[in-house]
Amino acid sequence: MYLGLDMGTSAVKAVLVDDAQNVLASAETPLGISRPAPGFSEQDPEEWWQATLASIDALKAEQPTALEAVRGIALSGQMHGAVLLDASDAVLRPAILWNDGRAAAECLELEQRFPALHAIAGNLAFPGFTAPKLLWVRRHEPDVFAATRTVLLPKAYVGFRLTGEKVEEMSDASGTLWLDVGRRDWSDDALEATYMTRANMPRLVEGNAVAGRLRPELAARWGMATPPVVAGGAGDNAAGAVGLGAIHPGDAFVSLGTSGVLWATTDRFAPNPQSSVHAFCHAVPATWHQMGVILSAASALGWWATASKSTPAELLAPLGARPQSPSPVTFLPYLSGERTPHNDTAIRGAFVGLDHDTSRETLTQAVLEGVAFAFRDCLEALGQAGTQLTSADVIGGGSRSGYWISVLANVLGLPLHRVDEGERGGAFGAARLARMAATGEAPAEICLPPRRIETIEPIPALQQAYAERYARYRALYPALKGVTP
Repeated sequence: MYLGLDMGTSAVKAVLVDDAQNVLASAETPLGISRPAPGFSEQDPEEWWQATLASIDALKAEQPTALEAVRGIALSGQMHGAVLLDASDAVLRPAILWNDGRAAAECLELEQRFPALHAIAGNLAFPGFTAPKLLWVRRHEPDVFAATRTVLLPKAYVGFRLTGEKVEEMSDASGTLWLDVGRRDWSDDALEATYMTRANMPRLVEGNAVAGRLRPELAARWGMATPPVVAGGAGDNAAGAVGLGAIHPGDAFVSLGTSGVLWATTDRFAPNPQSSVHAFCHAVPATWHQMGVILSAASALGWWATASKSTPAELLAPLGARPQSPSPVTFLPYLSGERTPHNDTAIRGAFVGLDHDTSRETLTQAVLEGVAFAFRDCLEALGQAGTQLTSADVIGGGSRSGYWISVLANVLGLPLHRVDEGERGGAFGAARLARMAATGEAPAEICLPPRRIETIEPIPALQQAYAERYARYRALYPALKGVTP
């Protein structure tokens, strides 16, 4: 038995997976987000920990015998967040999250202090990444910065609470801007640019390697006679890739989660930061990936559901199974800024083209299409980085909607595959990493692709109609940029 934990932004999910890779049980505990100022996004690390305990406790209540037999545990997690610990390992302030935009000025400072950043880290300095956050803390909260002895990413913090070991793995470390992504090691020069050293960093392992063992008191709590190993784990998207078996060059997927990702697996470090494409390590050895990232995907539909006093299901139901034509309204999904291709924390979203006939259904369709257009931006950026896709799987909460996937297929011009259990990618991928750490099995033996339950092809007429709408969408960003405060 293997336990996968996915420490997301909105919830901590846990799954129990047996030796035949069947999911025996799952549990989920919701999380809240604090936004103390415009553009700020924070969470209390203690809430992550309590949600982790609650999710595993729920598995124990449902499958006590299976949980007792767990041999390995691994975490998937939201990336880029900064958890600052003092000399006694106490948390100094709320964690600053991946979608926090406060450190824009510090990105410029970091690139000036470390001109080789793009070549070493393989990425532009985005405000959501970890390193600029530390410069912001140094400038605005100097007492906190002075007291900081260790910086951990969110899942590494939960891993620390599980094992007592401060360990990070390559995929998540890639999103800090402190990693030499090609060498898969911390960069002393990058750390020095933010007034940090290796002493402030956790040790590094591969995602399928042993990072520690579960604390004996926690093993006793869950009835485990022998404390299981805890693997390095993976950043959320790399864990999703492991869950999908996307570990071979050319494998691709679309993740319709809180944020959105267009992923392509590569066999080498292939940075092209000027296109705002991320080039990161994969969670398995000697493998890398490129991805375009949008900050609001399924969360854009969630926002619209809240604003319209509806649920996502109520909004989607009237739309039917497939789009017939594009919405006359265009939605720009920049609710918390945008990453690929704009690297713009200040930009904000908009509906354009409203009239007296605009209905709730029209606006819902526009929201789905706006997110799809943002993914098209990512596809164009990947092309500029030298990666061409021929098809992709779709995972995440948004993958439940065949209508949305059809919109995406027509906007991207790609066949898209709905897969079995497409919403469980991160936790399931973590369970696979846990198994590899416990057994020593090779990634290719364990990371098999899921069953594809449907392939949605683009329709030529709709593809052309959406291409015209995409051109309009692209023209709106500069206009919106001109009026955004």
